[in-house]
Amino acid sequence: MFEWNIEGRQFYIREARTEDEFHAIEDLQRAAWQFSDLDVVPFAILIASQWAGGVVLVAFEGETMIGFAYGFPGYEHGRVSIHSHMLAVKPEVRNFQAGFYLKLAQREWALGKGLNEITWTFDPLQSLNAHLNFAKLGVVSDRYIVNFYGESSSSPLHQGFGTDRLWVRWPLDSERVERRINKKERPLPPDSSLSDHTLVYLERGEPKANEFGRVLAGSRCLIEIPHDITAFKQREPAAAAKWRAATRAAFQAALGAGFVVEEMLKVEGQPEPRWFYLLERDSLFKRDTEQE
Repeated sequence: MFEWNIEGRQFYIREARTEDEFHAIEDLQRAAWQFSDLDVVPFAILIASQWAGGVVLVAFEGETMIGFAYGFPGYEHGRVSIHSHMLAVKPEVRNFQAGFYLKLAQREWALGKGLNEITWTFDPLQSLNAHLNFAKLGVVSDRYIVNFYGESSSSPLHQGFGTDRLWVRWPLDSERVERRINKKERPLPPDSSLSDHTLVYLERGEPKANEFGRVLAGSRCLIEIPHDITAFKQREPAAAAKWRAATRAAFQAALGAGFVVEEMLKVEGQPEPRWFYLLERDSLFKRDTEQE
């Protein structure tokens, strides 16, 4: 069992056990993504996945389930891993780091099974998810997938916007990950020397682009995303769609040129912070992958 305490409130994580708990995970999916029943992973699949070597973790405060994480076995580059397909936390407890601790519990579980990698996907326009994944957990990515779940979805979070995803790898026993999860290292914000190395950047609410060929001639580059794409999409759906198109082109060009997404950098500003992905050409992750 995995436990933590914040502001005097006690939380814990363990594997799901009962039919009621698996049904509660169905309800959490509907609440988190507003899915129709067709898109919900049903309790029978969750149970079967756990018996077949997957992991279904549930987080509680007292007797109340507040979140879950679901992963199934994967096979990449000649080795077995866990693909973390879903993670959701109730909105009222998102400030208590339940998502972070669910990932740590996943890591502990996987290492206990002799596995050293977990993968998952997320929408690269979601800044807080990107910050958790790269800055706090230490993932890396060299794959951008257009409309991973198709162009339509029962979730209003996806409708009219596509389901583009970054596929991330979490090397569980690496020094990078150890330093990030133990808060011994945090990525620094971009400095002025990188200002000319931004593929896409924010200007008056709109995405603007530098000339890709010039920027990608260097060893590193940046891609900016909006602070809150969900609110942005609700206010200005056409402008949000421009962000999807602009960042899609930038990620595809950079990853196609051999760059790897290494960091998510936060720059404090007014009225909102600014968020930049940092991509490196001479990446340790890339060298390690080529040796596999």
